[in-house]
Amino acid sequence: MIEFKEYELAFDKYQNSLSAKQFPLISWDFYLMFFDSLKSIFPDVANLNEIAKKNDWNINWNFQQELSNDTVIVVTDNHLKIVFASKNIEEMNGYKPNEVISKNPKMFQGKLTNSDTSKEISIAIKEQRSFNKTIINYCKDGSLYKCHIKGYPIFDKTGKLKNFIAFEKIAA
Repeated sequence: MIEFKEYELAFDKYQNSLSAKQFPLISWDFYLMFFDSLKSIFPDVANLNEIAKKNDWNINWNFQQELSNDTVIVVTDNHLKIVFASKNIEEMNGYKPNEVISKNPKMFQGKLTNSDTSKEISIAIKEQRSFNKTIINYCKDGSLYKCHIKGYPIFDKTGKLKNFIAFEKIAA
């Protein structure tokens, strides 16, 4: 047992003396998986930042963090027409972003969507206030999913309503 302890101490001393540190290959595998996931959200982050700049939003969000947490982001204009949907919307409900652009978010609702919850969301939108609701939505193939939505009105720096933004996740 003493032989191994001396070996480990000598190996530690050797590793610490190196100018370049070594990492196990497995750590690079984890890093590459993380990097690939980040790389896939960069276009969405750039598009969201462009929309924010174009509309002179009076608020900042960390879109990268939200998208890294598997949150779908949907932005509408002030007439509730979708102007942006993050790429990961397809994983949530089967729709590609270009299939929902210029449509109303009610396109995801159907017969089993709770009308009371839908009305509460509509009232919050009319009153230009945020909401936090879970609702039954429909996938492109007609199947159901529970969607947790945090919605916010977005104003420009003069106080004029410009957009609405929704951060959506599959609810348990």
